[in-house]
Amino acid sequence: MPHDVSLITTIAAALGFGLLFGFIATRLKLPALVGYLAAGILIGPATPGFVADTALAGQLAEIGVMLMMFGVGLHFSLDDLWEVRKVALPGAILQIAAATGMGMALAHWWGWSLGGGLVFGLALSVASTVVLLRALEERGTLDSFNGRIAVGWLVVEDLVTVLVLVLLPALAGALGGTPVEGQGAESGIGMALAATLGQVALFVGFMLLVGRKLFPWILWQVARTNSRELFTLCVIAAAVGIAYAATKLFGISFALGAFFAGMVLRESELSHRAAHESLPLRDAFAVLFFVSVGMLFEPSILVEQPLRVLAVLAIILFGKSIAAFVLVVLLRYPASTALMVSASLAQIGEFSFILAALGISLGLLPHEGQSLVLAGAILSIALNPLMFMLAGPLERLLGRNQTLAAQYARTADPLAELPMTTAQSKLEGQVVLVGYGRVGRNIAASLAAQGINYVVAEQNRELVDQLRQEGIAAVAGNAGEPAVLIQAHIHKARMLVVATPDTFHVRAMIETARALNPDIKIAVRTDSEEDADLLRSERAGAIFIGEQELAKSMAAHVAAEIGKQRA
Repeated sequence: MPHDVSLITTIAAALGFGLLFGFIATRLKLPALVGYLAAGILIGPATPGFVADTALAGQLAEIGVMLMMFGVGLHFSLDDLWEVRKVALPGAILQIAAATGMGMALAHWWGWSLGGGLVFGLALSVASTVVLLRALEERGTLDSFNGRIAVGWLVVEDLVTVLVLVLLPALAGALGGTPVEGQGAESGIGMALAATLGQVALFVGFMLLVGRKLFPWILWQVARTNSRELFTLCVIAAAVGIAYAATKLFGISFALGAFFAGMVLRESELSHRAAHESLPLRDAFAVLFFVSVGMLFEPSILVEQPLRVLAVLAIILFGKSIAAFVLVVLLRYPASTALMVSASLAQIGEFSFILAALGISLGLLPHEGQSLVLAGAILSIALNPLMFMLAGPLERLLGRNQTLAAQYARTADPLAELPMTTAQSKLEGQVVLVGYGRVGRNIAASLAAQGINYVVAEQNRELVDQLRQEGIAAVAGNAGEPAVLIQAHIHKARMLVVATPDTFHVRAMIETARALNPDIKIAVRTDSEEDADLLRSERAGAIFIGEQELAKSMAAHVAAEIGKQRA
């Protein structure tokens, strides 16, 4: 037996203590990830007793990031990313600028250099995509429109961070740090920016032109062997291999490479099986990620610099969130979307650590800055579930306060109201269809084929605009807000069909619909039995659970075919 078993020891300790503390956290009604972070602190170098290998834990965490990003890519198509570009692209860039400015102002107050303040501000401005994915998956909102906006927002943040990581060494000398040989500001900025943009463009082009055809084809060939282990191996090899190749050949981060790998494999009909087969491994390495983050934490910073830690935490939890809320509302999206994005950004993670480490190596960021970034990351990740919990009450508060509601309501938005030219015959006895995603589109096509009039209520304004150009009646907004259902003429509708799995807002929709139209029939989609039980207690009408309805449809088809054969 080999004497050096540090890898096995690190994995065993991380998973074992992660299980123990995760269980304790769950019993205390806390998120399990709080327990994972506590386990990391316990086996980290800052606490007495057993110390795991920090370097190995960091590499295991990288694999966790790859698999998590690959998983979201399997649920997030290129069309989804393009769909939210008008809010994610300007919003993310402006939010990074606002948060960076806050961090620089705080660093200037503490007497740090301009370069140190810039690195510090940038580290506080970028949220962890891994943390966001866990939060959205736990709430079942990853596939919702608001969830796609939040993911698209963070993907843009990741792309911006990649550019920063390339440009920072070229700017180090001008910012008061240690110049990197061959990357002086006078000779390297334009070249570095052009090279980075070119590499990103080449990678995206390769994945679009070659990857979308090649990798699904490979997955299908492996599936034809009927070997489950080979199929799982192919999925994991694609995730890690493409992520590694993206970094080595194109200069893209592991996370973004894995994300695009998932998106191209989503083009395969086997994408759902790929997501299912890789889920256990993704969950295990996600635990290793959170444990490794905890291992980096130095609890002494809480005693030595408590006020500075609180200031950093205030920027992460409130400064970024308020800036994001304002930006989303200014971009003419509803308060529910703004609150979702705000809660998503109220934490920092993996890219913040990388930025802080680079800042120290370039002589820009003081070591105290790295400790503050790590403290902010640990505390914000632990408190992030609370921010999501606050989003619901805040949305209800905004809805009840007429003055505030008037300030964020999009009354001037032409898409928030049906056009005056809409035929009245289409607004009596119609179906109000909430959501026009994959499920909503199929329902709409079936209704149209049967000559049934319907009005679509959808949060994606660009999609609403497209539907109107096609002659389909549609209103933009969150159907959980009474004004949206009123615009869809719910009081004259025959039926309300909810095609989005958003249980929280569905309850508000049902309440509004029944208040305005007591005789209305309701059909609701959900993705879990727990949500279905909650909706049944609200007398939601007909409830359709995704997997169960698929099974019923297939069983009915089998019965019909057998009946034909017997006849």
